[in-house]
Amino acid sequence: MKKKLIALGLTFAMVLSMVACGAKQEAPAEAAPAAEEEAAAEEEAEEVAEEVAEEVASDVESPVAGKKIAYIMLMSSATIFQMWSDEFTKTAKALGMKADTFFCSDNADTWKTQVETCAASGYDGLMLSHGGQEYAWDFLTGILAQYPDLKIVTFDTPFKDANGDVQKIEGVTQFFQQDAGFARDLVEQLIDIDGGAHKPVRILQVQQGAGYNSPFDRRQVGYQEYLDDGSIVNVERIAPTNDQDATNSMRDVTAATLAKYKDTEDIDGIWCCYDAYAQGVYQALVEATSEIPMVSVDICNEDIQFMCEGKNWKACATTNWTSNGEFACRVLALELADQYDDIAAASCYYADPGAWLEIPSTIITQEMVMSKDGITVENLGEIAPESYTDRTWMPTCDWMDAILGPLS
Repeated sequence: MKKKLIALGLTFAMVLSMVACGAKQEAPAEAAPAAEEEAAAEEEAEEVAEEVAEEVASDVESPVAGKKIAYIMLMSSATIFQMWSDEFTKTAKALGMKADTFFCSDNADTWKTQVETCAASGYDGLMLSHGGQEYAWDFLTGILAQYPDLKIVTFDTPFKDANGDVQKIEGVTQFFQQDAGFARDLVEQLIDIDGGAHKPVRILQVQQGAGYNSPFDRRQVGYQEYLDDGSIVNVERIAPTNDQDATNSMRDVTAATLAKYKDTEDIDGIWCCYDAYAQGVYQALVEATSEIPMVSVDICNEDIQFMCEGKNWKACATTNWTSNGEFACRVLALELADQYDDIAAASCYYADPGAWLEIPSTIITQEMVMSKDGITVENLGEIAPESYTDRTWMPTCDWMDAILGPLS
């Protein structure tokens, strides 16, 4: 195998050399501009590279080839979730698997039914996203009792029993975004806005109370650290009064709250646990011509548009949703190959509570998104810090490296 790879590499180098030489030696009657010749040569070289890559990959045996997997998302389709789905499907195809995606329109019964349907129809593995902590553990325990060969990976799906105690399901890997890290990074952004000269920093916190959902609770953990050490103080904690129309509700709640204070004389910054809430906060700030800076968790194209207006919205904490899709497929593939040790070897793995991984967070600032025209969540990597496109934290193994390429 090693000799085969070396030989292919040498062959590829020779072809590149021939392409380059051919581009220089051939002289048509009406010579094209040098730039066009160079572009044509590069295009031909890229085609050769793809052919060689396919030949190398085809020579590596994938232990999960032929498996059928699905990504089942509780929520409705959105840009970031489609980015996830696209990369999940792309990675699965590279590993020889077939992948399907199902969105469930924020309906828990639809989510459960889809899981049951896929399990009954012979899917080998399921990537399950956003299952509710009030039912996921009991429901999935029952599914695996009925289909013991099924492999399951979950995202943002806590396992708790009827008493609210954290539980585990043997063989199921759980992963989450680094929610506490989101909170810490955003608090640091607010502390640094005035060069750290003013402490404690007076923050209007936009956050639901404990127990609303697992991601928000984990974000509160990171935020609480700064309250406990005295770096920040809460001016007040606010949240939407209508969860079904959270953005507009948050605009109204923020407007009423701002009326009680003297803008930046009383409030140094606003910390938002969720960007749907943050959009309403931002609209209220603009309408009040307030100068209070704000930061938030998650990012979407509307957030980027608001940040590019150059006003209050200073930063978002997020993960790379394309990378998230690849990561999810890697974890599920390793489960299917029964290579749990390779999952545990990832730098983002936590032994406590066990089989638990967290996707690292990245800060995207207003200055970054305003530094280049046309920035969207799809091309965010063009202006984001290196941590946004870094993939070294993902799990891998020899055959996965050979097929997908080494992590970078």
